[in-house]
Amino acid sequence: MITRPRETWETGLPPIREVISCIEEHMAGLTRLNMLRDYYDGKGSILQRARPAGMPNNRLRHGFARYISTMAAGYLIGNPVGYSLPESTQLGAQETLEEILRAYGQFGADSVDAELARCASIYGKGVELLFSDEAAQPRSVALDPRSAFVVYDTAAEAKPLFGVHIAGRIGIDGTHEGYVVSVYTPQASCAFMGESPTLLDTKKNPLWIHSNPFGGIPMVEYWNGEDEQGDFEGVLSLIDAYDLLQSDRMNDKQQFVDALLLLYGCTLETDDRGRTPGQQLREDKVLSLPDSDARAEWLCKQLNEADTEVLRSAIVSDIHKMSMVPDMTDEAFSGNVSGVAMRYKLLGLEQLTKIKERWFREALRERLKLFAAFLERKGYPRLDAAEVRMMFARSLPVNQLEIAETIEKLRGLVSDEELIRMAGFLGQ
Repeated sequence: MITRPRETWETGLPPIREVISCIEEHMAGLTRLNMLRDYYDGKGSILQRARPAGMPNNRLRHGFARYISTMAAGYLIGNPVGYSLPESTQLGAQETLEEILRAYGQFGADSVDAELARCASIYGKGVELLFSDEAAQPRSVALDPRSAFVVYDTAAEAKPLFGVHIAGRIGIDGTHEGYVVSVYTPQASCAFMGESPTLLDTKKNPLWIHSNPFGGIPMVEYWNGEDEQGDFEGVLSLIDAYDLLQSDRMNDKQQFVDALLLLYGCTLETDDRGRTPGQQLREDKVLSLPDSDARAEWLCKQLNEADTEVLRSAIVSDIHKMSMVPDMTDEAFSGNVSGVAMRYKLLGLEQLTKIKERWFREALRERLKLFAAFLERKGYPRLDAAEVRMMFARSLPVNQLEIAETIEKLRGLVSDEELIRMAGFLGQ
């Protein structure tokens, strides 16, 4: 998290020198963010491994990072978030919420949420930008956390001061023409241009200044947790160990196939057809020894696959245990387990997701607050975002037989409406 002291700017915009200092601090952490993206894309440290010339150098990559992020993000936001207001809420607020949800549907808020959850799982945070389109309708888009960030004040509450988005400037011929740095404050937004993000042209800046219709900073960060750590960041060394182990297994297999032939008491010569001893052996599959005391044997490395398999299984188990994302291909997740047993097996992932949900909920509420302020300017009734209820539904496999049996046992004990609600899960 980048912090700066809160102060009042004469123009409503932070001075360029402060923006540049924040960009420099952000760029200092890009090495970590790029590394996390590389692991997500399957480009771990095994790809940089070098071995002596002539030695097998298999570099096997395994997509543990992508699997962990996909499962963690999908479990959190695989089903769209639901929004509602208490029945006692005034009709005007309900009208505003319905208009917000209509806007959400138009720009695909569910897809934006899924991308923000994925970014939070990879980088430790996702970044969302709110804007008004050409029809003066509120919209939002997920930004790459490597090119966007929010600056907070140094107070205990750490309230946001301004947001920054860095984008490359591309000419009509496709050539790179420098960078555009956009800055967003509660009052206005502006853009600066320069040869690099930290070399902004003070004479030609800002390129433009627009008033901010959202009543707050139109950039929201979705943290994965208080430490802003990715879901697989804590098991990178285990992923490296697994890649190394499997690569060495393949190297050993290759070296086993390329075993050396040892000859005792004789040497082989080129035959009358001009073939070398190696060619003779490969083509004839027969080795003729000239003397009864001569012998031949293969020199090869002894492989202990049992011990290697035990180590492999232990590493895989540690990866899933430490990341708290279970291996869904494990026999423990067979289709005949009960719902209660399944929840026990998912207990670690559920605890992890509850923490992620709290931070995601806080960011979604900030988005609601900004959308409500935008619509209030357009004449819609005021909506208190704190009153809106958010429902997160877990993306879980359903045991239809178990639900059907439960409904049958509850018949006559609960209302038909409740039974119908429970039966609705059967179609999922």
